[in-house]
Amino acid sequence: MSRIVLYSGSSRAVGVFVVALLTASAASCSIRVAAAEGATRAERAGERPALPVRLSENKRYFVDQNNKPVFWLGTTQWELFRGYTLEDAKTIIEKTAGHGFAFAQVMLVGVGDGTRPNVYGHRAWIDNNPLTPNEEYFKHVDAVVKAAGEHDLTISMTLFHQRWRRLITVQNGRAWAKWLAARYKNTPNIVWSMTPEARQEFVPVLRELAAGLCEGDGGVHLITFKPDPAPYSSSFIHGEQWLDFNSMQTWNRVDLIYPFVTRDYNLKPTKAVLMAEGAYEAGTEYGFPVTPLWVRRQAYYSYLAGAHHTYGHNDSWRILPTWKKALDAPGAVQMGVLKRIFMARKQWWRLVPDQTLLTAGGRTEGKILNLAARHEDGLWAMVYLADKASVSVDLGKLRGKAIRASWIDPRTGEAMPLGEFATQGVKDFATPDGWEDALLVLEGAEEN
Repeated sequence: MSRIVLYSGSSRAVGVFVVALLTASAASCSIRVAAAEGATRAERAGERPALPVRLSENKRYFVDQNNKPVFWLGTTQWELFRGYTLEDAKTIIEKTAGHGFAFAQVMLVGVGDGTRPNVYGHRAWIDNNPLTPNEEYFKHVDAVVKAAGEHDLTISMTLFHQRWRRLITVQNGRAWAKWLAARYKNTPNIVWSMTPEARQEFVPVLRELAAGLCEGDGGVHLITFKPDPAPYSSSFIHGEQWLDFNSMQTWNRVDLIYPFVTRDYNLKPTKAVLMAEGAYEAGTEYGFPVTPLWVRRQAYYSYLAGAHHTYGHNDSWRILPTWKKALDAPGAVQMGVLKRIFMARKQWWRLVPDQTLLTAGGRTEGKILNLAARHEDGLWAMVYLADKASVSVDLGKLRGKAIRASWIDPRTGEAMPLGEFATQGVKDFATPDGWEDALLVLEGAEEN
């Protein structure tokens, strides 16, 4: 059993102490430190991502410690620590990384009120007290995180959920977070996450937790939070210095992805945006069947609006008997296809949303959208059509002696070349027959 020593003193002194530490901690977390000591020689040589991730200079995307852009393709495995044996967790990690996922969102003590034991019978806290962590529980967490790191899978670790608010409070939150962050200070494949409701009553405990994280690891790892159940972190706490990037969930409201991301994308100060939780593949509670098509739609809406995206499967987070089969579900496989499509674009990280590319046929309202984005210097553009549709594209907004156009099937990544067109005027395009959705890719041929 580990024991955390708390500060003690008069109430007035405690108040002054907290304010002073909070100010110092926020400042320390605003300047991200160099790579954690755990970075391997291969990572330093650039053969693998040099974790931990941090934010790009413009705060729009993620980079490693060598400033190499990192594509956030996430998945939810909320019960990875508590609900699975180490052997099963390794199976999940290998499959997840194999499909191209680079991030997994995990609740540190699982879904629920925080008091249930893991599969080995160990609870996270002795007597349900976060100030007395159970070493046996955290040894298992250590092993799972290490296994994830061996596959370059970063764990977005949720250390607070609003359902745990009776256990983690303003009084103990800082000490709890500091202990946790210190334990994983030299573990590079971690991002910190918190999951409150988006209400002012949670601001004090979030600040205490953030301060503890900064004290514990010195700002090595990024911090975010995803409201649950609520829309987006920026709705009430965007300006907090410790909040490195915004996260949101839309549940079954697919129609909210584009407007929510667009809102966050345009906020100042600029912060990266993560669509962290939507409708889960094969989920039954959303009012519509979440097919692979709906999985793709949610993801393309996120990325083309300027955000990053996390996928989820119903059978995984519920730990249904079919959880192993779900690891290879069509939606999961097609998220890997999406990642490869994006990363095949030159300087993919310089994507900017731009609906002005579409002079006709663009749709940004409702659940069935036609969205456009481009390289910020016009080297390429992408247009996603969520259903059978026709659009008119202003080719004059792109660069190059000519424009090469191709349809790409979002299900498989297979391309259908359409030929070259002049870099001027408007060109009409229609979804290929028989396709559920389609991605139009326009690339400028380089000048001689």
